[in-house]
Amino acid sequence: MLNQLRLDHANMARMLHVLQLKQKTLAVGERPNFQLMREVVDYILAYMEGFAAPLERICVDRLETKAPEHLALMEQMASDYLKLKPRLQQLSDNIDTILMDNILPMDRFAEDLGDYLEAHRAYLRHEREGLFPLIDQHFTQEDMQELLHALPEGAEQDLERLQQAYPELYAELRGAEVPPV
Repeated sequence: MLNQLRLDHANMARMLHVLQLKQKTLAVGERPNFQLMREVVDYILAYMEGFAAPLERICVDRLETKAPEHLALMEQMASDYLKLKPRLQQLSDNIDTILMDNILPMDRFAEDLGDYLEAHRAYLRHEREGLFPLIDQHFTQEDMQELLHALPEGAEQDLERLQQAYPELYAELRGAEVPPV
């Protein structure tokens, strides 16, 4: 189960890497593939919606009884994660604006994207350095089974659909090592 969480963590890091590449394209004044960005952002939003709440509930419940000294970390991580969603939703709305050929300052969009990426990468670092070791140390096999059932159904299929629809994404995800977060 922890391996699955780490795989999901790595896939999210790769998705953020794809967005980072598009942000770099913007920074040099070129137009990135906004439709691809739309798909990646939609994937992340759906993943956050389907995974954040169940994972948070299970982890906080378990750590509250098994390792209450780490509850503050879990609460901070939950708070940080919840703050990511409105930022990502704003990026999604801005991408919609761009795809509808409405005017949006690209420098502001690039800055918002960079800020979001920085915040999400910081969350992934806390996950890797804080949450995963706690899960490994304090969770029983039954706890792990409950986490397994909390993973969103079809996440891998959604990722495969994105890879097939966007060969560029597939190439970037397949060729990229897990970026450091």
